[in-house]
Amino acid sequence: MGTRSRIVAWLQVILPLTALAILSVLFLLGRKPDPEASIPYADVDPRELAERQAVTSPTYAGVTRDGAQLSIAAAEARPGDRSSGTQAQAVRLTLRASDGRAADVSAGAASMRDQQVRLAEGVRMTTADGWVLTAPELLASTTEGTLLSEEEVNVLAPFGRLTAGRMEFRPSGEGSGDHVLDLSGGVRLIYRP
Repeated sequence: MGTRSRIVAWLQVILPLTALAILSVLFLLGRKPDPEASIPYADVDPRELAERQAVTSPTYAGVTRDGAQLSIAAAEARPGDRSSGTQAQAVRLTLRASDGRAADVSAGAASMRDQQVRLAEGVRMTTADGWVLTAPELLASTTEGTLLSEEEVNVLAPFGRLTAGRMEFRPSGEGSGDHVLDLSGGVRLIYRP
């Protein structure tokens, strides 16, 4: 065996051991424990946490009268009184019609009373065929499978931008399970070919 082969054989043993020693020193001496540091706990008042009634990550799923699938998920939900209804934060609603047309809605907050869900705080609706709609508030019916906005909506469509005074995503009424997006109330279109 030549001198060069012996050197290579020794380096194959020495270099990994040296790297392991350097890494061990870095991990062991990298941080000194601070005996004065407190253990990190959540900054929550335990009394408030015990008194507050809330459900984290609640979900609701159902089928509307015309056969559309409806699902609602939120980060947190709290029971309310008779006038305000259940309150939820960071809400996602999906309405999938039997014809395949779907609408996904996200909102910062929602309240549910009877079979009506009022979505607010940055409402954004996206349809499966590429329409994106923003509105200050949206009202969803869990039994009828409708989404309604009585305030001005801004829409980004595949062919341009629209604004309308009112919007309704509803069953077509022919019993076929089809849904239509109905914009009304002074619709303006900026067409982009």
